[in-house]
Amino acid sequence: MRSHPLYRLMAGLALIGSSAALAQEPAASSLWDLAALEKAPAHRWIDQSRPIHSLLYTGETYQGKPTEVFAYFASPATLAGGGVKPADRSYPAVVLIHGGGGTAFAEWVHLWARRGYAAIAMDLSGRRPPEVEYDPQTGAFVRHLAHDQKTRTRLENGGPEQGHPEKFDSIGGDHRDDWPWHAVSSVIRAHSLIRSFPEVDPDRTAVTGISWGGYTTCLVASVDTRFRAAVPVYGCGFLHEGESVQKKSIDALDPAHRAEWVRRYDPSSHLVRCRVPILFVNGTHDIHYPLDSYLRSYALVPGEKSIRIEPRMAHGHPPGWKPEEIGLFIDSHCRDGKPLPRPGRPAIAADGQISVAVESPVALKSTTLHHSTADGLRSGREWLSTPATINGLTVTAPAPPSGTNTWFLTITDERGALVSTEVVFSPPLPSAP
Repeated sequence: MRSHPLYRLMAGLALIGSSAALAQEPAASSLWDLAALEKAPAHRWIDQSRPIHSLLYTGETYQGKPTEVFAYFASPATLAGGGVKPADRSYPAVVLIHGGGGTAFAEWVHLWARRGYAAIAMDLSGRRPPEVEYDPQTGAFVRHLAHDQKTRTRLENGGPEQGHPEKFDSIGGDHRDDWPWHAVSSVIRAHSLIRSFPEVDPDRTAVTGISWGGYTTCLVASVDTRFRAAVPVYGCGFLHEGESVQKKSIDALDPAHRAEWVRRYDPSSHLVRCRVPILFVNGTHDIHYPLDSYLRSYALVPGEKSIRIEPRMAHGHPPGWKPEEIGLFIDSHCRDGKPLPRPGRPAIAADGQISVAVESPVALKSTTLHHSTADGLRSGREWLSTPATINGLTVTAPAPPSGTNTWFLTITDERGALVSTEVVFSPPLPSAP
């Protein structure tokens, strides 16, 4: 039987989720002492008088000296004020990881506290952001000027800065001088700390991070099995390959140190151990975490996973915490929220039609086929989008035209929640070593 010419593209999907990528699962990393990290660190409150509390907690030794990490904390009770005391173990919790150039963002913990979560966001650059601004009449949160890096203050006992020298060039010496090691350690310590708070249910916790925070989320979700859900936004592995803007810094290392950095700190070396349910969120044109690297990272995860690829999704902190699907996914694992739609793998039949079966507790509203025939950098390619058809829980669409090298479908349910199928590449992506 002769199939549609694009049927051969489906070989690309054989890679995604391939058991071959999982067959050589590496031994668990000994870089992080989980027995120590899973104990709540010592901490001291800076301010508990406002809706968003601030604190310092004990970090890891850096250049032979002890460190402290700055963090913001908020919950529905802190926002209510007035001495309100929540019932014991009443709140689920979320750990928030900023991206490159970022810090602990008060509006981010405020957003999650308003959603009913206890939330903690730490600074991973050895600094603290400026004070939060509140309405003098009502005491309500107004704004936070932390997006301007010049407003941040270096901590007396701060850990490593978050520049490329700390992220890449320190490799080969003491791993306690490496930013990725400190970042993962500080996040796990923040997780242990928030789990220890009396208002938090330690069995209902999640983690999400943006850009370098998404990268760190991939590592943390592969190391700390206590989380119920993880959402890396933009961040992924395979930074040493393809079109990632980080590849230049990795390639500048000598071959031995380059290989060591990849083994220690690239998420491609760790995601094969990720058993935490995970939602990958990215766009089609991201220059930091290109689509190829993103889908290869997704393929490594052996456990429950979903993906949301948005055409031309902007890159940044506010765009990274904006998607409603992040909260819905975490709600489905930490509260009683309904899950996101879960599409199966798209298949092209002999008649040239794409067909995708979808599992969803919520009725589907719309679906779109996205495809590209363009060459050059992924971040610069043009895409075409055409409406597809929904019939109950099945999505159908005509196959994209001959010459298409990349395609996928997005599916939106009646809540407005968007997910995507796995992305099909021609030629297929290389398998992981």
